[in-house]
Amino acid sequence: MYPKNLNIRLISLDIFRGITVAAMILVNNPGDWGHVYAPLKHAEWNGLTPTDIIFPFFLFIVGISIVLTFYAPKTMVSHNLLLVKILKRSAILIGLGLFLNLFPSFDFSHVRIPGVLQRIGIVYMVCAILFLKTSRHTQFFLFWCILIIYYIVMFYVPVPNYGTANVEVETNLAAWLDRLIITPNHTWKQTVTWDPEGVLSTLPAIATGIFGIIMGYILKETPKYNGITALRMIYHGVMAVIIGLCFSYFFPINKSLWSSSYVLVTGGLATIIFSLIYFWFDVKSHKNYVNLFLVFSKNAITVFFGSAIIAKLFNIKWISINGKLIGIKQWLYQLFFVNFIKNPYLASLLGALTFVIIWYVILWLLAKLNIKISV
Repeated sequence: MYPKNLNIRLISLDIFRGITVAAMILVNNPGDWGHVYAPLKHAEWNGLTPTDIIFPFFLFIVGISIVLTFYAPKTMVSHNLLLVKILKRSAILIGLGLFLNLFPSFDFSHVRIPGVLQRIGIVYMVCAILFLKTSRHTQFFLFWCILIIYYIVMFYVPVPNYGTANVEVETNLAAWLDRLIITPNHTWKQTVTWDPEGVLSTLPAIATGIFGIIMGYILKETPKYNGITALRMIYHGVMAVIIGLCFSYFFPINKSLWSSSYVLVTGGLATIIFSLIYFWFDVKSHKNYVNLFLVFSKNAITVFFGSAIIAKLFNIKWISINGKLIGIKQWLYQLFFVNFIKNPYLASLLGALTFVIIWYVILWLLAKLNIKISV
């Protein structure tokens, strides 16, 4: 017997996705990378900033979306058809990510192989297949196995050529594995010797997706739009944050390593925030500011991909100012912000906000024309 809310459509999830995408655009496009407000920067290594929670929030959303999408088809539709759909979507996400890394130079000898969209594609594929092919209890068991095994591997497996296991920047096992499998020519240019979306750290990123799946079960298997559902999720979120903070004494919170404590803390925070949005917009049916974030949600991958392409195009240096070549972005930034705002950090923030607003207008127009580019 199935729950009555098989075809549930959560406004709150769309809003949460929209907020997350808007935040992604904001932190990825400061007016000046040399003057970025601390909350809009990633932690240098261990620690957590508001920027560090954005990516795991998106993977958490991926997990919930898998449950909402495949809960009924899991038992009613041929798994072969669903697997083809899953693999196709995953391949498109990975392909888009590789295209972003190649654009605009298309230098295959130095292209970065990992990336944000690639990780989203892999997490989506693995989590969707796990959801289809395994039970809820197995998924919960796998979640904890991943976190514990990852901790053991990082702290007890010696690092070849470096000796003792450690979680330092370049000498940890994940960094060594990136150099072995990806090679420095194909890692993130800012780090070179390792990649923040590298091989080993993708395993706990999958755990973040499973965390979303676990919360998705709570949404699916309780009465539609019920305040008790929100309380249940908040309880689980708070417990995850507490356990994660305790775990951080053994395995520090670290986005680059996607540490086990990072999975728990960010998963817990995502659950708490989503639960509050769910309670306000779905349970209480408040409609204030709904459309403000829905426009970002309807074309989430499109805006992420499009904003990255535009940013790269605008950074191509072809405008000559006083004998120095600069890109369109730098020229516009100096023209409209630097010349009028004395505080460079405020100017940089306003530059990023302007970019978000421009994309809001573009997405609003797409929504008005009923154009949705889905992946």
